[in-house]
Amino acid sequence: MAGHSKWANIQHRKGRQDKIRAKLFSKLSKEITVAAKMGDPDPDKNPRLRLAVKEAKGQSVPKDVIQRAIAKASGGEGENYDEIRYEGYGPGGVAVIVEAMTDNRNRTASSVRSTFSKNGGNLGETGSVGFMFDRKGQVVYPAAAGDADDVLMAAIEAGAEDVESDEESHVVWCADTDLAAVSSALEEQLGESDSAKLVWRPTTTTELDLEGMQTLMKLLDALEDDDDVQSVTANFEASDEVMAQLQ
Repeated sequence: MAGHSKWANIQHRKGRQDKIRAKLFSKLSKEITVAAKMGDPDPDKNPRLRLAVKEAKGQSVPKDVIQRAIAKASGGEGENYDEIRYEGYGPGGVAVIVEAMTDNRNRTASSVRSTFSKNGGNLGETGSVGFMFDRKGQVVYPAAAGDADDVLMAAIEAGAEDVESDEESHVVWCADTDLAAVSSALEEQLGESDSAKLVWRPTTTTELDLEGMQTLMKLLDALEDDDDVQSVTANFEASDEVMAQLQ
């Protein structure tokens, strides 16, 4: 199992300002509703719903908001969403994967295409960049969950593939099909995780300078600001110096 990767923070997620938090709550609620509609409304019998609820709780979504999302699906209410993946290139040739849930494919496609073109990128065909990523399960624990060796042993016993530990967190990687089982097994040994979800893990990265990173951040921020977009992943890499200047 590998150590800490210098591109551990590739998945860009904003976490500031009330407006952004409200938007995040809305996206997490949408995932809960879709998961409940696609399977059993009982999280204990629906792995996808259980993970969606866990992720929402980890982001401090109020319990009543979570319950309303499940109830909406159970009652046959709410829109029917299509899950769509878009692939494209950002500044400097950085590969970008956008996952969306929408009740209007044409609206979302048009919006995503426009966002790419306005921010130094271009939308590609399905499969144009997907080969540069692996679909993986990711479970994140705070550093306080244990030392690196203890977390590594727990991860091995849980059936995980890889662990990256640093002074802030332990990131456990597993096969996408094993996420629910690995997450549950880790919970028995390490307690509640901060996050457990499916992500796109880059197999290759593109390094950017400060100007390239500034342009890329505008693109990622604009994509994540779209109400139909659930997640955005890019395979960028930048030096500590560049990241410090960005912050």
